Amino acid sequence: MTNNLQSSELTRSDVEEFLYWEAALLDEWRLEEWLDLFTIDCLYEIPAPDRPDDDPGETFALIHDHRAMLEQRVIRLKKPTAHAEFPHSRTRRMISNVRILGRGADELKVGANFAVFRMRQGIEVTYVGRYEYVLIPRTDGLKIRHRKAILDQEVLDPHGKISIIL
Repeated sequence: MTNNLQSSELTRSDVEEFLYWEAALLDEWRLEEWLDLFTIDCLYEIPAPDRPDDDPGETFALIHDHRAMLEQRVIRLKKPTAHAEFPHSRTRRMISNVRILGRGADELKVGANFAVFRMRQGIEVTYVGRYEYVLIPRTDGLKIRHRKAILDQEVLDPHGKISIIL
């Protein structure tokens, strides 16, 4: 008897609901709950915009966090000393074109497009791109093993960095 759901049991609608829930947690700055969506062996990455397909372990990446680093990122973002995000930016995420790209016995490969709107101190910045996920079906719901946000931007304006979680 397995403790996990089979990936073949899940529909695109199930995956969409999960991605919308994830987006809501991030927009509401419920970062600890968002972190609970990840497996222990997870990877969260944002590759350099000019090299989205390069191995992040071998080249520059904007973010390449395994679980311990992701936990530290969440702790840091919640502190008042995180000046780039205190008070927190207001964000709104739009997720579209959700597709199940592959099914293994214990995982789903998923793609989706995104637009993240960040408002802070009168400045609005829009990040546009696509997500690639490896999702693991569990009896308590889907978990994220790998989350990759690939930006379409060539330049990160206005300040050249990302201080929110895409």
